[in-house]
Amino acid sequence: MRAALLIVLGLAIGIIGTVFTMQALSQRNPVPQALMVTMGFHRQQLKLAVKGQHCEATANLDQLQHMQLIAADIPAVFPNAPKPFQDLAGHLHAALLTAAQSAPADCPALAAALKPVDQVCSECHQHYR
Repeated sequence: MRAALLIVLGLAIGIIGTVFTMQALSQRNPVPQALMVTMGFHRQQLKLAVKGQHCEATANLDQLQHMQLIAADIPAVFPNAPKPFQDLAGHLHAALLTAAQSAPADCPALAAALKPVDQVCSECHQHYR
């Protein structure tokens, strides 16, 4: 009886310890994930615009500028990232700058402007995700 009580007590303490550990881990810095989720949101909006053939120049430019601002934050959000990651972040920012400067007014132009952006994103996700 005593052994069973100690086993149950040990399990209860282990479960409580696990819960506290999981809470501590979940409270880590949420900014890196939030940055990527926000970038993904804006990319998805552009993808839906192309798919639905509703590509308005103002809306395209707005989404591209949002993505450009987010991309500019990547080096600060990932300060300890390796040099190749930082280089890819620079390439992403440059690709978004070029896409925004081209101001795609229709869907084919938007799709063409997004190809270099998608290539940089894919390359980074293949290596660092």
